[in-house]
Amino acid sequence: MLSDELRPMEAIADPEAAVERLEALHTGATQALRAALARYLETRQPPAPEERLRFRYPELRLSYRPTGPLPRLERATAKFQAPGLYATTVTQPGYFRAYLLEQLRPLVRDYGAAIEVGLSAQEIPYPYVVEPGTDLGGSGVSASDLAALFPVPLLSVVGDEVADGLWVEHPGEPRPLALFDGIRTDYSLRRLVHYTGSDWSEIQPWILLTNYHRYVHNFVRHALDRLAAGEGERLVLPGGVTVSRGDAAGADPDALIAASPWHRFQMPAYHLVARGPDGAPQGTTLVNIGVGPSNAKTITDHLAVLRPHCWLMVGHCGGLRQSQTIGDYVLAHGYLRRDRILDDLVPPDIPVPALAEVQIALQSAAAAVTGERAEALKRRLRTGTVVTYDDRNWELRFSQERRPINLSRAIAVDMESGTIAAQGFRLRVPYGTLLCVSDKPLHGEIKLPGSASAFYERAVTEHLQIGLATLDTLRADRAGLHSRKLRSFDEPPFR
Repeated sequence: MLSDELRPMEAIADPEAAVERLEALHTGATQALRAALARYLETRQPPAPEERLRFRYPELRLSYRPTGPLPRLERATAKFQAPGLYATTVTQPGYFRAYLLEQLRPLVRDYGAAIEVGLSAQEIPYPYVVEPGTDLGGSGVSASDLAALFPVPLLSVVGDEVADGLWVEHPGEPRPLALFDGIRTDYSLRRLVHYTGSDWSEIQPWILLTNYHRYVHNFVRHALDRLAAGEGERLVLPGGVTVSRGDAAGADPDALIAASPWHRFQMPAYHLVARGPDGAPQGTTLVNIGVGPSNAKTITDHLAVLRPHCWLMVGHCGGLRQSQTIGDYVLAHGYLRRDRILDDLVPPDIPVPALAEVQIALQSAAAAVTGERAEALKRRLRTGTVVTYDDRNWELRFSQERRPINLSRAIAVDMESGTIAAQGFRLRVPYGTLLCVSDKPLHGEIKLPGSASAFYERAVTEHLQIGLATLDTLRADRAGLHSRKLRSFDEPPFR
């Protein structure tokens, strides 16, 4: 730990100047680290101790010292829960500029918070400044050599204690300003590149998660249509395959997917990149997470550091009611979580509430896309509980599983939705689930080869359109989407 003398904090007058200072400090720190690393690889000259002091994340501090009662504000985020000093380290402030300003401006305006910026005691691990694809092994230097001279990722300082309510206040230490600090964010940014095959900066804040590759073709076709109509900037596929707005007309979705090395990545992602007037991302990302709660937890752990506005699960499920028909929709209002993967972090007896704003948007989008209303829509769109398993062969334990399914009144079964919703609740990301019934395991209706092809052709296109229309609706009222139901009594000020 560095002494306060080595960590001078500079008072900053306004949020814009604070973010600019954060950018300058982060740029200086990463450039110094890259330069020292390049010099060592070429000459074997290690960084001097005083040089290593520069390899640190910038720190943002807010001081709130009220002279009266706390303001009573209705918004869900950018709020102080108590007077005091709040701090976090920051990475990639240029990318997060719009987000930082969105949090800082109301805290300064409504609370009179004082801002300070400076270098922190938290070192930037050298792998986080190395360009993807760089082969350090070819230099003849081992990982242990570099670890002896440069900062390395240490799991002891990377964690989710704040998000999980495990953070312990220590007298004289600042309270957390944000859920994720700089080193936790950098850890996930690199993992996102590894899993999705995309640069993390291409990931958009409106996210669809699916468990079937067949949704990819329809998303790519949708993105090309949007670009050809003059909406958005570009389409980015795994492996860096990119289509600009000017090249979208006449582009072949199947050829683009075939040209993309998506199969090299565990959870390939596709991005329709768009930006708002303030330069902040506002497009849509589709991630094919595959099957199972482990993948669902892994990707949402990492997506959460980007502070997305919403993620929706749009995939297939097994219908559990005789009255359902293959191709019907299930709008989850509750979850029977038999996935077990989050039991220590969000115990099953903790309710995961449905978010009204998301539920209304999903139902309205289903009505608009299908053209059905009232009883006709109700026949196709069932609301109720979805049971999420960690065992694809749960049917082999039906004698044990029959009772909890019965008691929960579950209407559908899958392997991801409960995990994704619980992760949204845990990590404060608005969430929702709209599934499509692809079989009925309790009633002997399975996907036969011929009928399956017809089902996929018809259902996937409509289902994806509903998900996309839902995100369009939610974009129009982003402030209302960030619900107070996701915030705790001792929530950090930043969203």
